[in-house]
Amino acid sequence: MSPIPPGLETLDFRFSGSRSVPAFASVLVGVVGSGNLEVMLEPVAGPDCVIQVQTSARGFGTIWAAVLDDFQRRHQLAGLRVSINDMGATPAVVGLRLDQAVQELLP
Repeated sequence: MSPIPPGLETLDFRFSGSRSVPAFASVLVGVVGSGNLEVMLEPVAGPDCVIQVQTSARGFGTIWAAVLDDFQRRHQLAGLRVSINDMGATPAVVGLRLDQAVQELLP
């Protein structure tokens, strides 16, 4: 197995969405701390949900892809930028924070 270099890993994802969100001010939930993460939602022009993850837990891109695919499959959001700053959160915590952010966004 090859060694994983230290530092943050940046992962970018783009999903098509069918559920446009109403105009909103940026939403921030969570905290960057050990085993946790913060999620920020911002409006963006276009039909996609664009997600960028910066994580200290390098080498877990396939797990991130699965968690984010599940999130988008459930919510189908469009016109949204999601920024995630992670400090080693488990997939369950990632899902919780994403759902928490969407609850702040939608009526």
